[in-house]
Amino acid sequence: MYSRIAGTGRCLPERVLTNHDLERMVATSDEWIRERTGIERRHIAAPGETTADLAEKAARRALEAAGVTAADVDFLVVGTTTPDVVFPNVGCLLQDRLGIHGCAAFSIEAACSSFVYALSVADRFVAAGQARCALVIGAETLSRIVDWTDRTTCVLFGDGAGAVVLQPSAEPGILSCHLGADGRYKDLLYFPYGVSRRPEDAGHGEGAFLQMKGNEVFKVAVKTLEGIVQEALDANRLDCSAVDWLIPHQANLRIIQATAKRLGMPMERVVLTLQDHGNTSAASVPMALDVAIRDGRIRRGDLLLLEAFGGGFTWGASLVRY
Repeated sequence: MYSRIAGTGRCLPERVLTNHDLERMVATSDEWIRERTGIERRHIAAPGETTADLAEKAARRALEAAGVTAADVDFLVVGTTTPDVVFPNVGCLLQDRLGIHGCAAFSIEAACSSFVYALSVADRFVAAGQARCALVIGAETLSRIVDWTDRTTCVLFGDGAGAVVLQPSAEPGILSCHLGADGRYKDLLYFPYGVSRRPEDAGHGEGAFLQMKGNEVFKVAVKTLEGIVQEALDANRLDCSAVDWLIPHQANLRIIQATAKRLGMPMERVVLTLQDHGNTSAASVPMALDVAIRDGRIRRGDLLLLEAFGGGFTWGASLVRY
């Protein structure tokens, strides 16, 4: 038994923040942002709009695309770094909104790799016969933890959600998932505070905002992504020429280009959406997947390579026959 992707969906907040808008907020320019990141605009959640709000809209669109209803869902997992509340988890909040009761519902926090982690878990449950309709979501409201006076980080991030529905299949769908992490790099990309480590207790002096050392992150990300992607290919005795589409975490155009170059993949076979929404962390891979399916680039039978890298550091790759 395998799991296969039966439907996808995405949601972006209505408010758009362009590079030109940022020029009026911090010492930056549209040209600088495009050249360094490839990003042109990002979507920002409205006041009161939460991660669960975005996740719900993406989930409903994925269910509709799969031709199923919320009542069919018997497994629900959300990848996110920006939950509405500490608990209940976003999976439980979403379960209640969809009117589902009783099935497993939980969240996974692995930063930008959270969706790939969540997909791996859901795949195992479906393949083992323990779930027949799994809803997997990546959703974020990163704008809540970005310092909008810090030009090195505020130009990068945005909000959004993406979702997929997995169902059982006798034919291979998700061929394999590969995950990794290394806490040695915890100080290169992180949010400094939480419940048990509060600003008044920590004594470190960081603002309550996302912290990142961009150059160091870039170096580790490119090398690590090459390794995890190669691991996925080797596990299936394939090379890059067999892959129809690379669907990377939409963090930075330079990272994506460098990864594709190391793998020998032309950019024409890479799905790029970061120009329209920036780095949406856990939401970026499922959103890019949904875009390329709905615009007709990805067709049934295509071989897809999904990959992500995030704070922790965490990373993951999935080889998928759509």
